[in-house]
Amino acid sequence: MMPTIVFATPKGGAGKSTSAVILATELALKGADVTILDADPNKPVTQWGIMPGKPDNLSVVANITEATIIDEIDAAAQKTAFVIVDCEGTASMTVAYAIGRADFVIIPTQGSQLDAAQTAKAIRLIKQQEKAFSKTLPYAILFTRTSAAIKPRTLQHVQQEFRKYGIKSFETQLNEREAYRALFSFGGTLSSMSPTDVPNLEAAVINARAFAGEVIATLKKAQAHENVPQAQEVAS
Repeated sequence: MMPTIVFATPKGGAGKSTSAVILATELALKGADVTILDADPNKPVTQWGIMPGKPDNLSVVANITEATIIDEIDAAAQKTAFVIVDCEGTASMTVAYAIGRADFVIIPTQGSQLDAAQTAKAIRLIKQQEKAFSKTLPYAILFTRTSAAIKPRTLQHVQQEFRKYGIKSFETQLNEREAYRALFSFGGTLSSMSPTDVPNLEAAVINARAFAGEVIATLKKAQAHENVPQAQEVAS
């Protein structure tokens, strides 16, 4: 069985589905077989997946429910190198079941105190699932919709608070980029977009690749300590 990566946050609008699609497409473009399970009732990933340009080695499974999510994760993990779960933006049994099956949980959040409070709820849910399944569930916070040029004081404060409590966050932040929004308007991948149609496309591609690379490196580190399933080698 291959790694299952769950994107979870109780707060909508944190860039969860965007982050999931960016990671999935970057892994697929490197040659890995990827399945995204769309467990968000709004179905943003499903809507992206039916547009042209989705990589052939990336599958989207829709209509994931509380009753089916465990079986769907297990089935996908038997077939593809990476399973990515886009959970609904709330705390529910569906989210809890997904986290319980995860090898790694990514918590997208924006750099505000309100988002930090919601992130704390997601962490508590992870800790509950660790107790329920008697296993360690590696996780990290992903700061999203940040400015590439400015680091606001509020973001710095939130980062300091998380570090104080030993909570890991990605060094890479997903910046606010028009290219990321364009994915859900036109489909496809960042690499299939034209720089004449999307501003600062090259910067978005570099940002996305850095995020995917850090996920792979974090998984490998977790494997060394927690004996989680081996991540497929993805060419750099």
